[in-house]
Amino acid sequence: MSHEAKVISPIPGVFYRKPSPDKEVYVNEGDSVKAGDTIALVEVMKSFNEIKTEISGTVGKFLILDEDMIEAGQEIATIIEE
Repeated sequence: MSHEAKVISPIPGVFYRKPSPDKEVYVNEGDSVKAGDTIALVEVMKSFNEIKTEISGTVGKFLILDEDMIEAGQEIATIIEE
């Protein structure tokens, strides 16, 4: 039985799915991830903070668009844990 979990941003800032503009996204919807994998970045005052998943599973859906401003505690993606 699968379980859907949310990835939550611990900090406010600008959300990025790529490590830099000329690189590929960390993960796409449908990709497998392991606990501790980086799935995005949040920029706060020119400091880039990795957002990591706490569980292993499949990326279900990103709930935030690239370069959106986000708040601390905001849901940014779902992970389907199997």
